[in-house]
Amino acid sequence: MPLVLVSSDAFERHLTPPGHPERPERAHVFDAVATAWRGQGGTVLAPRPATLDELAAVHDRDHIERIAGTAGRAAMLDPDTFTSPESFDLARFAAGATLVGVDHAMAGAGPALVLVRPPGHHAERDRAMGFCLFNNVAVAAAYARVKGARRVAVVDIDVHHGNGTQQIFEDDQAVLYVSTHQYPCYPGTGAVTEVGFGQGRGRTVNVPIEPGAGDDDYAHALAQVVVPILTAFAADLTILSVGYDAHVQDPLAQMQVTTEGYRAMLATLRATADATSAGRLVVVTEGGYDLPALGACLDATVEVLAAPALAAAPVPRASGPGIRGREAAEAALAVQRPFWPLPI
Repeated sequence: MPLVLVSSDAFERHLTPPGHPERPERAHVFDAVATAWRGQGGTVLAPRPATLDELAAVHDRDHIERIAGTAGRAAMLDPDTFTSPESFDLARFAAGATLVGVDHAMAGAGPALVLVRPPGHHAERDRAMGFCLFNNVAVAAAYARVKGARRVAVVDIDVHHGNGTQQIFEDDQAVLYVSTHQYPCYPGTGAVTEVGFGQGRGRTVNVPIEPGAGDDDYAHALAQVVVPILTAFAADLTILSVGYDAHVQDPLAQMQVTTEGYRAMLATLRATADATSAGRLVVVTEGGYDLPALGACLDATVEVLAAPALAAAPVPRASGPGIRGREAAEAALAVQRPFWPLPI
């Protein structure tokens, strides 16, 4: 099942103020990855704009209209989040690119890697924040449900908690949201005790990890908590909300994950999607603000997603987790055991 990329050089036209970490040069990294993939004979699909109705499946109409009202001008939505004259259109293309990826994966045609900015996982139902205008993965999950997926799993490995994705689905039993993130850190949400509400109780799984965690800590959290829950949930589609900002070189957080650590995480999650979602997997970019690290991690991601299923299986870690990984896994297991069949 061949990998496809979904990308466009148009994303460089979403402009942010000088010195802003979510800068147009990130799109240049995406373009280089897409160009290299195309040069290897791979397929790169163009995004399409999400329709207003597709956005409204997860966002209030008033929020969509507020973002639309910035078209043709620059605006500051909060101290971190900005638009430029084309940002509304480009945010629609970022959300719509994920839908192209969903169509590919749901057809059983293989995994999709969606290279987009602005990112999305901080955007809540009724507001933009944290560099994000529309919640790209949330739009994708809602769209997948319309396209026939009974259950959708969203796994967020950005270093920051995806407060927007959690908020949008926290009372929805058909969408599982799992997040590993630095804690405490922006935006301050994602405590281990946040498990969802109503019918969605137990469908939110937070694995907050203390600053300074590295490859083996993350590998342990995935193996002990994330993989067993994904296996029990058995989603029809798995969506990965991937920020590369837990990398040791990233300037916005204090984690110590290496490029090889990201490769191992992606391999674990790809193998899990192969086993539980029949390989229906969409990987969507979120953060990652050191450009060389972003490029190296994306190259590793492409290699993992393009490999045959068995070749993508994770290699066991040799040294084992440190105290951060053990404590994070133990805390999450204690909270989640009432909802899932988890190890004692």
